Amino acid sequence: MTLTKLPADWEVKSLGQLGRVVRGASPRPAGDPRYFNGTFIPWLTVASLTAIPASQLRVERTASGLTEEGAKRSRTLQPETVVISNSGATLGVAKVLGIKCCANDGIAAIVDQHSGDKYFLCYYLNTQTTYLRDVVASGNGQPNLNTSLIREIQVPLPPESEQLAIARVLADADSLLESLGALIVKKRAIKQGLMQELLAGRTRLSGFSEPWRVVRLGHHVSYVKNVALSRAQLDSSSPLRCLHYGDIHTRSTPVLNASEEEMPRAPKALARNAGFLQVGDLVFADASEDPDGVGKSVEITGVPIDGVVPGLHTIAARFDKRVLADGFKAYLQNIEIFRQQLLALAAGTKVLATTRSYISSVELNLPGVAEQSAIAAVLQDADAEIETLERRLKAIRAIKQGLMQELLTGRTRLIAEGAA
Repeated sequence: MTLTKLPADWEVKSLGQLGRVVRGASPRPAGDPRYFNGTFIPWLTVASLTAIPASQLRVERTASGLTEEGAKRSRTLQPETVVISNSGATLGVAKVLGIKCCANDGIAAIVDQHSGDKYFLCYYLNTQTTYLRDVVASGNGQPNLNTSLIREIQVPLPPESEQLAIARVLADADSLLESLGALIVKKRAIKQGLMQELLAGRTRLSGFSEPWRVVRLGHHVSYVKNVALSRAQLDSSSPLRCLHYGDIHTRSTPVLNASEEEMPRAPKALARNAGFLQVGDLVFADASEDPDGVGKSVEITGVPIDGVVPGLHTIAARFDKRVLADGFKAYLQNIEIFRQQLLALAAGTKVLATTRSYISSVELNLPGVAEQSAIAAVLQDADAEIETLERRLKAIRAIKQGLMQELLTGRTRLIAEGAA
């Protein structure tokens, strides 16, 4: 952020003018049991500092501690001290201590601070991490902020009452982000529980009591020919869309409306031998280095006028809709027995492969299509609720970013309480 064109009643001070900048100290040797992993005093490291979510400015605990002898050889910091990571990729991250602790030499601190609101200061410093890493601490090797550089960091400071007000506004935004994040985690856990119960038949939806039956997938599937085009052969302007296996692995939702979403494009001349996907087709990624990616798939819910084709390392399965209902197929990848059968077949290979024959050999205990549709509707509602919350979370993050850019530079001023 630029420090030019600040309001007339703002001033610029260096961190060295706000207090005394000191560096932590690590007892040596680092692995000596006389010093580390004790319970006498908490031990703050760069890793434990930066593990705290960005929305939480207050350090309330650390993962490990020092012995009494180790604390003597370190530096003890008091609660309400601003601490700053001074090295590595997380350089410049600032927090306020809520506890008395010792800090290692990757941590700097502003002690005896006599002016400037601590939380306002942290909010500002946390907007400067890229600048501090790339400009202030640039040079050969790992970026490092020594105490001299930290003392010279310039901070724009409005009147103290405005600092407090700005910090409160940003803290409110952080609280909302934190609560929304926690709600999303809870909703995902609820959806996971729903899938485990409904897809295994342990819980049945009201109105369904017919017994499930074992189905061998290969008796009810045909496959759509794919086209093995690399990323380099795809473009963004051809009318024909192409579903690349990488885009399946990175999706967070199990369905794809290819007529609405941005997708890679394929020149028709290169894809002339490929089959066109239809609504209800289930497209698998045929390889994964991670067991969690085995069976990863996406169900097509919409196709554009110019068509969409299955691309490199994909398997496009077209199941009989009288056996597998549209919507339900998207959740096959969440049926544990389905993934277990694919994993057993892929075992022993460096890259875990999924093949047409593997998919065809899978046997599943399935409800009728009416119950499948009802199960899919419940899970789709859960997915839609999570997606709505995630969009809201993204929007609030953007709003908070805008607030910081405006409030921390004085471009927008808060109205004092009681003012007209």
